[in-house]
Amino acid sequence: MNIKSQDECQWDQVSLGEIMLRFDPGEGRTRTTRNFRVSEGGGEYNVARGLRRCFDLRTGVVTSIVDNEIGRLLEDCILQGGVDTSFVQWVPFDGIGRASRNALNFVERGFGVRAAKGVSDRAHSPSSQLKPGDIDWNGLFNEQGVRWFHCGGIFAGLSETAAAVAQEAVQAANAAGTIVSYDLNYRPSLWKDFGGQERAQEVNRALAPYIDVMLGNEEDFSASLGYAVEGVDAGFSKLDTTNFKNMITTVVSEHPNLKVVATTLRNAKTATINDWGAILYYDEDFYDAPMRHDLEILDRVGGGDSFASGLIYGFLTDATPQECVDYGAAHGALAMTTPGDTTMATLDEVQAVMKGGGARVAR
Repeated sequence: MNIKSQDECQWDQVSLGEIMLRFDPGEGRTRTTRNFRVSEGGGEYNVARGLRRCFDLRTGVVTSIVDNEIGRLLEDCILQGGVDTSFVQWVPFDGIGRASRNALNFVERGFGVRAAKGVSDRAHSPSSQLKPGDIDWNGLFNEQGVRWFHCGGIFAGLSETAAAVAQEAVQAANAAGTIVSYDLNYRPSLWKDFGGQERAQEVNRALAPYIDVMLGNEEDFSASLGYAVEGVDAGFSKLDTTNFKNMITTVVSEHPNLKVVATTLRNAKTATINDWGAILYYDEDFYDAPMRHDLEILDRVGGGDSFASGLIYGFLTDATPQECVDYGAAHGALAMTTPGDTTMATLDEVQAVMKGGGARVAR
């Protein structure tokens, strides 16, 4: 890929997406807890934060936040993550949130046979009300310069106007020579009242011609783009990866602009024991990250986003394709060992896991 140099760009990576305040009941349940741990998270934002905190790159986020005490708490979380907020659109607060409310996300981590569970409160969020013309894309991509732009199906599924903003953004980034990645990230709850899978496929197929790097899992490619994977009847425990690679080949043949297609492979045996791996397609070849069987999970939310940030870091630093997918798989695995949507891993830890390092105490 023809990636711009650091010298000609102010930003290594910028994301477009909604950021929510996450409320985590820890080892308890949302329905019975009296205490929550609060942090920030959002599919597209998590990628920018991972690239900043773990990989020390210059990142920013394009989003919208209601200007009240909750919004300023969200801003404080973002600033602690080191992500630039210059392109945040601040919306006046009407006093009760009738016009617009900051998005909240209540998430249980799950344990054993009890699956992780999320309940979001994101209707009427300011990000869902963004519309074409609100963001100065020319100033971002042409005047300041961005090496890599990331968006995804979560943001595009927020509303009709959000989908239009995503289209506007990827077209502007593509025209400016910025590499564009897109995580399909299908969420049935977002699309249910927005046309369902049929509308998701329509939106994502319209975006696809402007994408360089397409990310997603088997469900994402099926629900968001309409590509089925033969031989999948009980999750990735019975997945013939040959069939999955054939599907990726079909996707690329229909969308020849795609330079990279990457996916995580997950078999959730329990909420806390997963098999975890990844596949990368690049330049007509496939690269597999070694499957980590029986990986112990503390909090699975954000694992795919951390895979994406590790993969992007690899490409931005001229790593080999094999190293890129290994960076992604290792970073995703590490991110799921800590609470919250966002990474707490370091580059040294990621590289140690890539080399097969053990879990002995580091003193």
